[in-house]
Amino acid sequence: MIRTATPADLDAIVRLHTEARATYYQDHLPVEEYAGEAEISRSREGWAGAIDRPGATVLCAERDGALAGVAACSVRDGVMHLTQLHVAPSQWRTGIGTALHTACTDAWRRAGVRTALLEVFAPNVRAQSFYAHHGWTQDPDTPRDGDHLVLRLTLGNQ
Repeated sequence: MIRTATPADLDAIVRLHTEARATYYQDHLPVEEYAGEAEISRSREGWAGAIDRPGATVLCAERDGALAGVAACSVRDGVMHLTQLHVAPSQWRTGIGTALHTACTDAWRRAGVRTALLEVFAPNVRAQSFYAHHGWTQDPDTPRDGDHLVLRLTLGNQ
């Protein structure tokens, strides 16, 4: 089941986000930069703001009553951005990521969005493969932002 996040989901979202980030930042960044107390606090503030922010959407995917994935998007500078898409590692390759991605792109099409952007950590080849499978390509205008690749999705009228 996919539904809109509420403030009651915040603790579970932060736990899932921290667990997922650890899988791709491990061996690339110091632990305190993705799982340290200050970073978890920053993450919590960010997710709390996104859940309550007008113009932002946070979606939760549940499986068997537990949070299995989360996605967030918002318009920034007139462009739709997929700012977060995380699946609990125990739920990888079960369709949760695809279901969240589809929920986002379907909503974007209904809203008339024709292109979207996202950033993905350059060493995170698992995520890059996922996004490529779903039609994302390197953004020709800004292919990179620091240690992240910038990807673009062109949406049709489907």
